[in-house]
Amino acid sequence: MEGQDEVSAREQHFHSQVRESTICFLLFAILYVVSYFIITRYKRKSDEQEDEDAIVNRISLSLSTFTLAVSAGAVLLLPFSIISNEILLSFPQNYYIQWLNGSLIHGLWNLASLFSNLCLFVLMPFAFFFLESEGFAGLKKGIRARILETLVMLILLALLILGIVWVASALIDNDAASMESLYDLWEFYLPYLYSCISLMGCLLLLLCTPVGLSRMFTVMGQLLVKPAILEDLDEQIYIITLEEEALQRRLNGMSSAVEYNVMELEQELENVKTLKTKLERRKKASAWERNLVYPAVMVLLLIETSISVLLVACNILCLLVDETAMPKGTRGPGIGNASLSAFGFVGAALEIILIFYLMVSSVVGFYSLRFFGNFIPKKDDTTMTKIIGNCVSILVLSSALPVMSRTLGNREAQERERRRTAGRWSSQNTHVYGLSSPSYMGAVCGAQSNCRSNIKITDHRSP
Repeated sequence: MEGQDEVSAREQHFHSQVRESTICFLLFAILYVVSYFIITRYKRKSDEQEDEDAIVNRISLSLSTFTLAVSAGAVLLLPFSIISNEILLSFPQNYYIQWLNGSLIHGLWNLASLFSNLCLFVLMPFAFFFLESEGFAGLKKGIRARILETLVMLILLALLILGIVWVASALIDNDAASMESLYDLWEFYLPYLYSCISLMGCLLLLLCTPVGLSRMFTVMGQLLVKPAILEDLDEQIYIITLEEEALQRRLNGMSSAVEYNVMELEQELENVKTLKTKLERRKKASAWERNLVYPAVMVLLLIETSISVLLVACNILCLLVDETAMPKGTRGPGIGNASLSAFGFVGAALEIILIFYLMVSSVVGFYSLRFFGNFIPKKDDTTMTKIIGNCVSILVLSSALPVMSRTLGNREAQERERRRTAGRWSSQNTHVYGLSSPSYMGAVCGAQSNCRSNIKITDHRSP
């Protein structure tokens, strides 16, 4: 009887693992297809290339698509965890949602963290160096020569980064052993490096999010049709049409020798055509779209921004006044055991909306910064180098999103952090989390001197 129970338990565990693997594969396949269409929409349509360059571009495109899919998965995991918890609370015994359990959620977080490390440290550097490589002098040109040069560059880059991380950790940590050996390379230095990346992502989010919150009103104003109050659109379109005809006559009558003036007039004509298109769109818009949608969206943005600011202020005050609100290394309730919001499903939906609003605002703020203004992708006119840079930037921002969600008082993010820092997860996931556990922990801690102790607890404490 005991033998049959043991076989049944093993079969159930096997079927559970197969089911989770299938679900993870299907979810990632969907994200990969969506990411591929997004990248191909912005990727520059290259002319006829040699077979070698075409292969290199296809490989770089595949790696960039993989990275963007991982970033999208990392962004969607936190809302997915929140809504899964509420569904399990509402339908605890439903047969059709038995596949939705804590093991699946934890496995998805494991894979997201592992693939984030893989993309950040291996795939994206490989794609960039492979795209820029030409092969060493003296070797036969071809794919093999470019791969060899790329691998050499990756090894040199890895040695440089690990050396910098080792020196930085030796300066911060007073332990003499850390200055003398690299025995804990896998257990400490690589997680510490990813913690530094998450810290930079968190600092970047802190810089981008306020800018994005202020820019969201401008961006939505450009996308939506504004109300035509005290405006005569017909007169404006007539004036723009006259300007367009005047510029067109000047271009037709100008000598081609004056190349600079021709280019300047063509640019001005393009701007006039763009303005004319916007005015015609405003004229064709229906009355409810002009007078109802725009004010409603602006009021909604104002409400979301106000709620976000209030939540941040309340959470900061709670952390300053209430010691019990401080993050601790204790394990909270599992998935489906307790609601993460005092308002139940409505509160969870509000948290999900705020998380997406926070991420969209941070992306808008990122592209609004003057330093990253050249990173803005253009439809059918974005080089592969810019696509790689955009994918890396979004990956770094997505890695710090759970940290920023904690500033809103999001309980799911807090429970996720507690599980990561407590190190009470199952031993079968320990090796995966040897890389992933400090992903979002280093930025939350804020003190790099405590980072090593937290990582070691995560890696070695038994469940």
